Amino acid sequence: MVILGGPRQVGKTSLGRSLIFVPQAEMNYDIPAQRQTILRRELPVTDLWFFDEIHKFKGWRNFLKGLVDEEAQKANLQSQDSQDRQRILVTGSARLDLYRHGGDSLQGRYFYLRLHPLSVAELGGHADALAQLMELGGFPEPFFKGQDSFARRWRLAYRDRLVREEVTSLETVSDLGKLELLAMALTERVGSPLSINSLREDLQVQHATIARWVDILERLYGIFRIAPFTGSGHDAARLRAVKKEQKHYHCDWRVVDNPAARFENLVASHLMKWVEYQVDTQAANLELRYFRNTDGREVDFVILHHQQPIALIECKQSDSEVSDCLRYLKLRYPNAQAWQLSAQGTKDYVNRDGIRVANAAVLLKQLV
Repeated sequence: MVILGGPRQVGKTSLGRSLIFVPQAEMNYDIPAQRQTILRRELPVTDLWFFDEIHKFKGWRNFLKGLVDEEAQKANLQSQDSQDRQRILVTGSARLDLYRHGGDSLQGRYFYLRLHPLSVAELGGHADALAQLMELGGFPEPFFKGQDSFARRWRLAYRDRLVREEVTSLETVSDLGKLELLAMALTERVGSPLSINSLREDLQVQHATIARWVDILERLYGIFRIAPFTGSGHDAARLRAVKKEQKHYHCDWRVVDNPAARFENLVASHLMKWVEYQVDTQAANLELRYFRNTDGREVDFVILHHQQPIALIECKQSDSEVSDCLRYLKLRYPNAQAWQLSAQGTKDYVNRDGIRVANAAVLLKQLV
C-alpha cells in the first residue's frame, strides 16, 4: 500500500486516476455511490484499488489494515509473486498525513510518498520552463491554464480554502482573520530567518499562538521550513554557525511578490522535492539546510548526506561575481559541489575554486 501526501490541488487525485485501468477502481469517500462501495466492502475486481479522501471515514485506519492483512494472507496461501499482489493507493488532504501518525495500526503496511508541484525537470528541462514556473507557479491548474489573471484568482481562492477549510477541519483556531494575515505576512519574509517575535509584534498575538499557527501551516503544506547547517565537532567551532534560526518557504512560490525571493523559493522547492524523493524512494539520509554564521556569512542552501555537505547552492537574480560566502564554504568543504545559480543569467563556467556559475535551469533540469 502507498499513501500519497502533499499540498491540496497538487495533482494527487489526477495521478491516481492515471494509474487505474477501470473507473470502478477509484473509490472517493466524498461521492455517495463510491462511499457505499467502501462501507459495504464491495470492492471491484482490479489489481489496484484507489481510495481518495478515505480519511473522512472514522475507521479508515482499521479498514485499510484489514485489507492489507487479508490480501497478504491470500498472497501467501497462493504463493503469489509480489508483482501479482493486490495494490492499494490512498490519497487525500494534508489531514491524511497527520492522522496516519495517530495510531500504529498501519505501521509496516505502507510506504509514504510525497507529491510536489511541477518542476523544471518534470516539464522536460526546456529553456522557457524556468520562466513559466516563475510566472505561473508549479500547481498544475494555474500552470496549464497559462493565464496570469486566472492564476491570481486561483491563488486567492486557494488561500481561503486552506485557511477556512483545511485549518478548521484540523485545529480549533479562534481568529481565522489573524491566521490569514500571518499567511500573507510570511510571504514577505521568505529567505530571511523566521522571527516569531517579529510576527507576534506585527499581529499583536501571543508568541505561543504564532508558533502554533506556523506549525499548522507547515503541516498543511502551506509552507516548509529548513534548519541551519551548524557543522559538527571541530567544524562547528570553526564555522561559528547560527543554530536555531530557521528559514521558511512556500509550497506555492508564486505567492511571493519579490522576484529575488520568489526565485530563491522556487529553487528551495526544487531542492526539497529532490531530497524528499530520495528519502521516500531510497531511504537516503539526506537533508536540506542553509548556512549562516555569526559573522554574517550566508549560503542559501546546503544539502547534507549523512550530516556532511554534498552540495552548496547560492541564488542570484542575474550574472554576478561569485559570492564570497559561497567561496568561504566551498574552501572548507572542497568535496561538495558548489553552484551559484541565476534566474536570468546566461553565463556557464567553473571558476578556479571549483564553483559552477550557471542559469538555474542547468541544475534544476538534472533533479526530479
